Amino acid sequence: MPQAKILIVEDETAIRDMLSFTLQAAEFEVIEASNAEQGWALLQERRPDLLILDWMLPGVSGVSLAKRIRQNDQTRSLPLILLTARGEESDQVQGFEAGADDYVIKPFSPRALVARVKALLRRKDPEGALHVDVLERGELKLDLSSHRFWAKSEEVKLGPTEFRLIHFFMSHPNRVYSRTQLLDQVWGDSVIVEERTVDVHIRRLRRLLEPVNCEDYIQTIRGAGYRFSNPY
Repeated sequence: MPQAKILIVEDETAIRDMLSFTLQAAEFEVIEASNAEQGWALLQERRPDLLILDWMLPGVSGVSLAKRIRQNDQTRSLPLILLTARGEESDQVQGFEAGADDYVIKPFSPRALVARVKALLRRKDPEGALHVDVLERGELKLDLSSHRFWAKSEEVKLGPTEFRLIHFFMSHPNRVYSRTQLLDQVWGDSVIVEERTVDVHIRRLRRLLEPVNCEDYIQTIRGAGYRFSNPY
């Protein structure tokens, strides 16, 4: 099963190292940043499952980053734990109002923090969807752990973008997505590409599916965008 991905944004190296060691020992994948700018970039690039964010960061504060996260459509639902030495009630209120899901005061127990992380991930993913590594839709099958894809039991070799695209479609069937929405979801809103790039990769994906007659899973909805649906 793939590990849940945790992003730590903490400027104190000793605390960041301790958090990373503790979370990796609990079998999480860990990404690290030392300031808000690095943290924001990694949010876009790596799409973590949960964020542990220090309040007092150099430059842009953790609270400011939390507000930015909650204002962005792609990150607003990200589980967020705010880590701080500020324990006054007014500080906690400010942290929660900024968008924190949980608030941990330094010094803290690493084991207790891991328990909070697991609780937040369960709340986000009560049915265990985070740990689904094989998706099957009709005659298509995608294995995230091995990065392989099959159509009618025939393995189809996909490029990285086509793999991300079919992964998104198979995770969100029967709904129409505009080119702009697909750009945000598959390429990320920090990447600047033209909308016609979506059409190019849709055509590539369909060509790869043509030999096994599965290209009709990806349907063009005139004037609206694209939909993934079982055509049979």
